[in-house]
Amino acid sequence: QVQVVESEGGLVLAGGSLRLSCAASGGTFSDVFMGWFRQAPGNSREFVAGISANAIRTYYASFVKGRFTISRDNAKNTVFLQMNSLGPEDTAVYYCAVGRNYYTPLPEGYDYWGQGTQVTVSS
Repeated sequence: QVQVVESEGGLVLAGGSLRLSCAASGGTFSDVFMGWFRQAPGNSREFVAGISANAIRTYYASFVKGRFTISRDNAKNTVFLQMNSLGPEDTAVYYCAVGRNYYTPLPEGYDYWGQGTQVTVSS
């Protein structure tokens, strides 16, 4: 059974940084796309960043470019999201997701999801 578990988020001050990790188990993940999404209260779930299976290609939503970095360690079935220069607008529940063999920013293109982790940025 596939399990996806995000690390604990937290409360950070505006301008601060936070690193999220995501561990997947119960399958082979080194050949699939992985992504991070987020959902703020009252909003739909939105794509944040994604990384190809071989980690050569990365994709970012326009609102995080230059601030967030996605990476992965296939030997450990782990994906990371380094978030810098955080602002209150980044407050949301962040989700890690296991995709398929292609890039898509749409949630429907991901098959397994973590439970989500709260990130709160105070001004």
